[in-house]
Amino acid sequence: MSTAPSLEATPSSATRALRLGVAGPVGTGKSSLIATICRTLANELRLGVVTNDIYTDEDARFLRSEGVLPDDRIVGVETGACPHTAIRDDVTPNLIAVETLEAEQGPLDIVLVESGGDNLTATFSPALVDAQIFVLDVAGGGDVARKGGPGIARADLLVVNKTDLSPYVGVDVPQMVSDARDARDGRPVLALSRTDAGSVAALGDWVRGVLAAHRDGSHVAIDPGPMAPHSHAGEEPHTHADGTVHTHDHDHAHSH
Repeated sequence: MSTAPSLEATPSSATRALRLGVAGPVGTGKSSLIATICRTLANELRLGVVTNDIYTDEDARFLRSEGVLPDDRIVGVETGACPHTAIRDDVTPNLIAVETLEAEQGPLDIVLVESGGDNLTATFSPALVDAQIFVLDVAGGGDVARKGGPGIARADLLVVNKTDLSPYVGVDVPQMVSDARDARDGRPVLALSRTDAGSVAALGDWVRGVLAAHRDGSHVAIDPGPMAPHSHAGEEPHTHADGTVHTHDHDHAHSH
């Protein structure tokens, strides 16, 4: 039985839709995950989708063909640039698409924004989305989760997708999930298969929970992009060609 919080609007509810980003490498199942969310929640919430492709609107056409939402609530953005740029560095085309979708089809409860397939460094700017899901899949290898990266480590939810394929690719799903939890310092990890009703229900409950927190003002968008603070303490000093010595006995953070 679901214990998800009530989504009934209150006077303190947010006045615009929750904007939920979905990122991850090529082929991890971002579009199918969005389709799953839409099938799970479309009867109770008003949803919209903005997809990203470099030169086509193929992901938008896929979702329309699946019939998960009315066609006019699915918008494709052709970025003409690398996917990372469009969701982080210059979010203007996506932001315009989201705001136009809300203005024309609203009021909406959630707008899902799908990144074009990128690598493990892809994260959304908090200027574009309020929360983000990062998607891995078992076919990408069981070691991917422990390799880390900003999306794996600090997205609001990490999904280990296509778990039904694990017998065919030789991946130990519990170990992959355990590695992911270690990399995320307690942030949520969900092992998902669209054929497994329990995991699909858990995904729906997570989305409901974020929406409730967005509406009551308790959810704060976090930028997962900058590298985590790290230490070089204990490393051997490095001698430069001019004879100067550089030590690393300090903690610091790099941001990009």
